[in-house]
Amino acid sequence: MEPETDDDRPRLGVLLRLGVVLLILALGAGGVLLVRIATAPDPARASVHADLTGGIPVADVRPGSLTPVDAAVDAAAQPQPRAAAGPDPLRTWAQRLAVPAEVPARALMAYGNAELALRTENPGCHLSWTTLAAIGRVESDHGRYGGATLGEDGRPSRPIIGVPLDGSPGVRAIGDTDGGRFDGDPDVDRAVGPMQFIPSTWSRWAADADLDGVGDPHQIDDAALAAGRYLCANGRDLAIPADWWAAVLSYNNSVTYGQKVFGLADGYGRTAR
Repeated sequence: MEPETDDDRPRLGVLLRLGVVLLILALGAGGVLLVRIATAPDPARASVHADLTGGIPVADVRPGSLTPVDAAVDAAAQPQPRAAAGPDPLRTWAQRLAVPAEVPARALMAYGNAELALRTENPGCHLSWTTLAAIGRVESDHGRYGGATLGEDGRPSRPIIGVPLDGSPGVRAIGDTDGGRFDGDPDVDRAVGPMQFIPSTWSRWAADADLDGVGDPHQIDDAALAAGRYLCANGRDLAIPADWWAAVLSYNNSVTYGQKVFGLADGYGRTAR
């Protein structure tokens, strides 16, 4: 995450407030409340998928070899799960939406949980799961990039590691900040995990959404919550088009990237309806 190119930030003003998961099953229909400010044409899913094949080369790192030794965070400061009788409504919602949205249910659970957590932690941000899902789709195909599969533990079957940030043409130069702990590269940083966090950024925004006592950018619950907090930074209200755009561009400062995220998020909102 964070811009890897040197594109100038555009000033665009027409975006949308996308759907939120709100009392998903309480209404009995399993629907999602969708509030729309503007519309945009959906990009063809096939073309977006084709773009991914030229995106993030996966480093030759043995699965499971990247252990976030020093990424422990204060679990007491993280949103705590609420006890509930019967089936988990978030899981039920995710399983219902997975096929029509073409998103793994396990990834949808992470995006939905992040929205619910931020709704309590930072209600003024108005983060939507659809924005996180769109970013997760572009960044790693929801943890499936390079033939990986997303496990029930929320981790891809093989680490998803970005290109070396070594100052090559079109790439920022970021020296190593994690000793290769997350990205397997002791020389320079690389973006890692389903939401493609740069290790130096993760050190600031690390989250422990799965409450195992460790913030791990390779684990999709942790990564989605951290991404949500990052998007909500600086008092942004993502119900305001300019703030939504600024948040997405802070993730990757590219007009094409922002348009892609917008179209995908809009598509997920339509599907959820």
